Formats: sequence, C-alpha cells, structure tokens
Amino acid sequence: MSDYTKLDRLIATTLRMLSIDGVQKANSGHPGLPLGAADIATVLWGHYLKHNPADPQWFNRDRFILSAGHGSMLLYSLLHVFGYPMPLEELQRFRQWGSVTPGHPEYDPERGVEMTTGPLGQGISTAVGIALAERILAARFNKPDFPIIDHYTFVLASDGDLMEGVSHEAASLAGHLGLGKLIVFYDDNHVTIDGPTELAFSDNVLTRFKGYGWHTQRANGHNFASIDKALRAALAESERPSLIACRTHIGYKSPKQDDASVHGAPLGEENVIKTKKAYRWPLEPAFYIPGEIQPYIEEVRGRGKKAQEEWNALWERYQAQYPAEAQQLQRIMKGELPEGWEEALPQFPADKPLATRVASGRVLEAIAPRLESLVGGSADLTPSNNTKPKEARVIRRNEYGGSYIHFGVREHGMGAILNGLALHGFRPYGGTFLVFSDYMRPALRLAALMRLPVIYVFTHDSIGLGEDGPTHQPVEHIMALRAVPNLVVIRPADANETVVAWKVALQRKDGPTALLLTRQNVPVITKDGKGLERGAYVLAEAENGRPQVVLLATGSEVSLALKAREQLSQEGIGARVVSMPSFELFDQQPEEYRRSVLPGEVPTVAIEAGVSLGWHKYLPPRASVVSLERFGASAPEKVVFAQLGFTVERIVNEVKHLL
Repeated sequence: MSDYTKLDRLIATTLRMLSIDGVQKANSGHPGLPLGAADIATVLWGHYLKHNPADPQWFNRDRFILSAGHGSMLLYSLLHVFGYPMPLEELQRFRQWGSVTPGHPEYDPERGVEMTTGPLGQGISTAVGIALAERILAARFNKPDFPIIDHYTFVLASDGDLMEGVSHEAASLAGHLGLGKLIVFYDDNHVTIDGPTELAFSDNVLTRFKGYGWHTQRANGHNFASIDKALRAALAESERPSLIACRTHIGYKSPKQDDASVHGAPLGEENVIKTKKAYRWPLEPAFYIPGEIQPYIEEVRGRGKKAQEEWNALWERYQAQYPAEAQQLQRIMKGELPEGWEEALPQFPADKPLATRVASGRVLEAIAPRLESLVGGSADLTPSNNTKPKEARVIRRNEYGGSYIHFGVREHGMGAILNGLALHGFRPYGGTFLVFSDYMRPALRLAALMRLPVIYVFTHDSIGLGEDGPTHQPVEHIMALRAVPNLVVIRPADANETVVAWKVALQRKDGPTALLLTRQNVPVITKDGKGLERGAYVLAEAENGRPQVVLLATGSEVSLALKAREQLSQEGIGARVVSMPSFELFDQQPEEYRRSVLPGEVPTVAIEAGVSLGWHKYLPPRASVVSLERFGASAPEKVVFAQLGFTVERIVNEVKHLL
C-alpha cells in the first residue's frame, strides 16, 4: 500500500473546500459529489495517475474522465491544485459567462479536461472508446522493449451513469473485448436527485458488471487504504475492465450529508461555515489553499515530468529503430492524413445505377489501406451498411491490431465509443440505418459539441428502402440532423457525389459528418461529383441559360428532378436543376456564389423525401416543396415513391402551378 499521510487528508479537504466555495460563490452547482468523492480523487491523482500537468496533452498520459460531470467543481479543483493551466480566478468564476469553468466540463485538452460530460452515461461509455483506442495503438505500434503506448483510462461515475442505457451497451462491449486498462470508480452514495436510489434502482450493480465480464470490487470511499487496495487489485487485472464500487456519502460531513438536496444546490452560507468547521478549516478566506501541500504537489508534478521525459527518450529511440511505424503513429497523434491518400478515391462511370451505400463501401475499400487512422464498424448491419473493407481485420478480445469493430446492436454505445476513438486521434466511422440515428443522438450531439471528426454512415436514407415499411423509413431524420450545430449532413445524389462526400468528411477536423446513403440503386448522373464540396451547385442548366424555374433536390430525388427537367423542356419551360447535398457546406460559401446557384427571383421547387421543415430558408417567395408530411408505407420502393407523390408528373404540375 502507498503511504498515506496527513498531507493526503489535507489535499482531499482542499478539494472539498474549493468545490463548495466555487458552488457557493456562483450560487449554483453541485456540491454533493465533490464532498463525497474527494478521497477517491486524492488517491488516484496523488498516487497512481500517470500525468504531467506541465503538458496536459502528453500522448501516453493516463486519461481521467469525470463521467458524473455535474461534479465539475471537483475536476476544476483537481486541475488547479495539481498545477494544470487552471488559475484560481477561474474557479472563482465558476458557471459565469466567458469562464473556462462551465457548469459541466467542456472538452478543453490544453487545460486537462479530457471530454465534455454531464449528460449521464456518456463519460463512462466514451471512456470505453478511449480504452479501446489505447489497445488498438498498443497492438499496432508497441515492439519488444518499446511499450510506446501504455496507459490507463480511469472514470469516476455515478449511479445515474450506471442507470442510463448507453452505459449498459458500452460496458457490455468493454467486457466482451476484455479492455483490462479501463478502471471505473463507482461513486456509490445511494442518493439521486429525487431521493434515495431505492426509489427506482435496486440492481445488484456488481453482479451485473460481473455478467458483462468485468472485474468487480467494493471499497470504502472515505478510507484511503480501502480505495488503494481495490485500485491495486484493479491494476493487477489485465484481462477484464474493472469496476470499484466505492461506498461514499453525498455531501460528506456537511449538514446536508445523505440528503438529496445536496446533489444540485449550494449549501448556503450558514452550511458552508458548518461544513468548514466540521473539517477544521479556516472560515476565511474563501478559496483557501494551505501552503504546506505545495511540496507534495511538486513531488507529484515531478513524478509526472520524469515519466514523460522517460517516455520522450523511449520515443526518440523508437523513431530511430522503427521510422515507418513512428511516422504513422505521429500522424495519428497529430490527427493528420498521409499525403496523397485521395489519389486512391475511385470514380464511377455512368453505365449502370448504383446504390450510394454500395458506392460508399467501394470508397472505403479503396482508401482504407492508405489511412492508418481510419477505424470503424457497424451496429450489427455490416452487410447492409457496406462498412467493412474486405481486407480489414476485425478487432477481437486480445486481437486489437485490426481496424473493424462489430459494435453489436448498440447504436448509442457505438456513438459514444466513436467519440472516444476520435478523442485518441483516430478518424472513426460507424454505420447504422438513418432511422436509428435517433438511438445515438446524445452521443452524436456530444461529438458536435466537442467538434470531433467522427463520420456517421447512415444508410437506407428514405422511403426508398421500400418493403421494411414506416418503422424503418426515415421521414423527419434528415432535417433533425441538420438542426445540430457543427454537424455537416451530406446526402449525395449518386456514386460520384458519394466519393466526394467521403473526401469532405475525412478532410474535416472541426466536427462530425453524417453521410446519408440510399439502399436502392440510383443512376450515376454526375461526371465527378466535385460540386458537392460547395454544398449545392448547378447540375443541369436550362437550355437557353435563362431558367424559368429552379428544381432543387437532394440525394435520390436529384435524378427525379433531372427527369422532370426533360419533361418541362419538351413543354417549352426552361428548368435549372440544382443538386444540394449539404445545407451546411452551402451556407459556408460566399453570398455571391450562393446567389449564382439559387437566384432569389426565380420560382423554385424543392424536392426531398422527408419533411419540408427547414427548406424555406433557401426558397424565394414563389416556391413550393415536394415533401413528405406523413410516415411511409410498406411496399416495393418504386410503388412507395409513386404512391407518396414523388413523380415527374407531380413536379411538373407544381412548376406549372407556380408559373
């Protein structure tokens, strides 16, 4: 056992008092968790966590994820006390405009905040992706005597995290894959916002996690020796992830101990005084930090600095001995793609129709051998999503060197794990049907918040999937995804636009991209699809160059617009067809370009097999939308399209009505 002294107790109390002072000054926040979990944090951060506060982004550091993000003041206090770039003034500005200490932690790698947490279940589930990334990198790049990738992922989770469905999905996969370097501290305080956990939660958590294939233990969360013993046992277990249920008391030693009200409200000035007295702490000044902890902190910082220096020396020798592998790993560390990778992108002739999901699969087939950072999979829809390149090796328990993951029927867990892979430098992708994007929305939203370059392969993108019927036919999903800030949604019209969509997605570094792809075959209507990069472009001009109407469409409906253009031309009406695969990419273009594509004075008909909500921002006063304001139906796709009004005849009639 590590030696624990009065200094450890002093560190724990400092963390507690900084936390309650921050919450009280803000008059807002969650003091209960920091008071209850500070002892766990003290053991981990002071004695076991491999980290260098002078370089928060050192690649081989241990990761610490505060899954119970409402306890953010504990994290900010840890970062300040251990010497990260987190000044005391920022703790004093907790939850205020422009501070770097928001109410729930927001991804800030330069300050040591490993990810955005707060939506419960996301932290522990994303940590599975981080731990998996570590295993993949270690399997690929470690050599005898060169353990260049070798770190743990630690999580502090609450009962709320373990109730959320996403944690069940991710924990199940973590156990299945045997992620032995994932260690979760469960802050088992028996209290939720509503009251005692027994109101709604009587799981035997340890038995459940044992069933997932985890190593499980109990510890006294207010006893350093007990926490230490459990942590050592978890570190010694290499074949299974570990869960340590630490029995703690929410609001420990405050007048509100074990009371649900301490979860999410300040203690109040009187109770802050009583709590400080219980800990024999100076009542003034607020945010007091005892000078005697400084040598201890310097020792911890020194250990971290030494660990990184040793790693740097190892890395230099590794680069000399394994230059090719070092170059690949360097690119992953920097989030860069190899030069010339796009030369492998295919081009499709217009000789026969092709489903865009099939085109997407062929793109992956072509580029995967060139992109070491490309890792992905599907939520049990691999043959339907076309997400597995033929040569890709599957990642399995103790066989982590591959690049393909079978996520099982776990869309939400997949979304969170993709975020973890992206946080560790990979360019991850995950496939499911577009209609099931709903199952992973919270993880997708966090990817957008953190601006992670995750790629979603959402196939079966419309009523065009046919016989599976309205349960599987997305109607509102395209617009719902377009509503997410920082997410670029791309619905390519054909195989060549699909190629460019992948190129755009892989070149993005500042947010996730959703590719919406057809199940059904669609004609190849573009020569090279390059106009996609601008979000919308003129695919076919009116014959005299002066359109009387604009037909604006996305995805499989673009070929329908081209047929309508032919019909209108025969009737003496000049129509321009605009393919608009991405609202977001189009919005980034200069106004002059946007007006050249969509002149505001020309009557316009927009065509998309989904709800019309959102289209009107691109339409002039004289406009209409051929849309779907109901659920779909079960029948062959051509019948469904015809019965629900996606026909040349309807578009022609809409145009005539407008004109």
